[in-house]
Parts: sequence; structure tokens; C-alpha cells
Amino acid sequence: MSTRIKTRFDTLRKSQEKGFIAYICAGDPSLQDTIDVALSLEGAGVDVLELGVPFSDPLADGKVNQEASARALQNGASLKGVLGAVEGIRKKSEIPIVLFSYLNPFYAYGRDSIARDSAGAGVDGVLLLDLPVEESKEMVGSLQSHGLDHICLIAPTSTDERVAKSVQNGSGFIYCVSREGVTGVQE
Repeated sequence: MSTRIKTRFDTLRKSQEKGFIAYICAGDPSLQDTIDVALSLEGAGVDVLELGVPFSDPLADGKVNQEASARALQNGASLKGVLGAVEGIRKKSEIPIVLFSYLNPFYAYGRDSIARDSAGAGVDGVLLLDLPVEESKEMVGSLQSHGLDHICLIAPTSTDERVAKSVQNGSGFIYCVSREGVTGVQE
């Protein structure tokens, strides 16, 4: 399977460059602003865009991302709205886009429906923060059947066995969490 993500990393590898992946919370401050910021980030040289799907209980996120998610939800952002923003980005850009989300919104939307609608909107990959690799078979199957990469997480606490499973199950790239704890500013 060849996705925009694979193509971008192949291009970077050939030119011996490193890639830059930027994260923004979709819908903060608005979905239209999300489109504008995404296009600006691409213009500034971002290689892959992670669009955070706002979630009511982002436990793995630090204060800044929690507050961005809360603002987005207060402003009416939803998973369906985020897909609409992706469609808006696609009108002007081919930047690889990864949905960065918790599992709950995807299950509520419906596993096959979200995979189909994500691909239809122009999403390239999905990173589900709280989907254990041991329980990912059905979701990965749905994503792959619609040509989407499944981005796996590994952490400092991941065992060698779990890293191997993640590498085997994942596609696009592996998201390596660099330290234990939530995201955000540290002392």
C-alpha cells in the first residue's frame, strides 16, 4: 500500500533529510482556522500533519492539549467536523494527514464507517492513543481495507515483544513516545 505518508518518507529518505511532523488540535479555535493553520504549516515546511480529534477526557495529554480540546468541543468541533476540515485542506493541499485520537470517538462513529469516511475525506493515517496493539486487529483491518495507515505507539516502557508487535501491525511510521507521563511542558 502506498500512501502520502509513505511517499513523503520515501522522498525524505532519498534526499537524506529528516521529516517534521506537526500536531494541532482540530477545531481550536475553529474548524476553518484549522484549515488555514494546516495550510500555513505546510507552507512553513511541515512534512506530515497530525490533526488531533477533540476529546472530552484526553488523559494522555497535558494541560495545553486538554485546554485546546476543551475549547474545540465548546466551539462545536466533532469527529465529523474534523473530517470536513480535512476535506477543506484537501482542496488546496496534498500534505499527509494523520488523525490523532482516542478510541472512543472512533467506536462511537463506527469502526468501518470512520475508516471509510476518513479515507473519503482525504485522511492518510490514524493514530489511536489508547488502542492496545493486542486488541487492534479489527480496527487495523478496517483502516487497511480503506487504504489508511495505522500509526502505532511505542513508549519507554514498551517491551521488546510489544515493540515487535507494533512494528508488525503498524504502517506509515511508528510514533515513539520519548518519555513517560503526559504531554506538555516539563521542568
